[in-house]
Amino acid sequence: MLTKDAALDRIRELGLLAVIRGPSAETTLRMVDALVTGGVTGIEITYTTPKANLIVQTLSERFGDDIVLGMGTLTMPEHARQAVDAGASFVVSPHCADDLAAAMTETNLLTMMGALTPTEIHRALILGADVVKIFPASLAGPGYVKSLRGPYPDLPLMPTGGVTLDNLLEWFRTGVIAVGAGGALCPSSWATAGRFDEITARAREFVHAVELARAES
Repeated sequence: MLTKDAALDRIRELGLLAVIRGPSAETTLRMVDALVTGGVTGIEITYTTPKANLIVQTLSERFGDDIVLGMGTLTMPEHARQAVDAGASFVVSPHCADDLAAAMTETNLLTMMGALTPTEIHRALILGADVVKIFPASLAGPGYVKSLRGPYPDLPLMPTGGVTLDNLLEWFRTGVIAVGAGGALCPSSWATAGRFDEITARAREFVHAVELARAES
């Protein structure tokens, strides 16, 4: 398990988190293996994945600090302690709620809270978010995030939802620290069909695209 500062540094370095909602525990583990083979080592397992805690525990034992491993879609306070026990290095919620935020920050893990409007972003900061997850980013777009840089010039932002190979450059030009990619990076339909080699190939495409986007932004 990485410290909060180490996890943040690694995520800044990678610039990419794979947000995984797998159809089953076994398939999810194979999805992660395919992603890691393709160079994607920032992994977020969502609580909507069956046996999410067991998956994170297994991945933590398998990869250790070779990957940056977290749990996402935390919606209840007890999820935060479960994430710690499973071996997560960061926790992510889709929204801001007082009791959930308190439980997340008490873990001393890197904490990301979902927000969209300026009011929600401000609330996330008050509640102790280390990174604000702009969600769903598909409703806002890079232009919106660029506008947020006026009142929040140094705020660590990570858009999630709607991030694709085609818009990576636009997102990084807004100064985000990383992006969260789900279906565009690791489609569940591919995993269900056993197309893990294609997931690895897509992972390599994303890693290369992030490198190019950062070089050009």
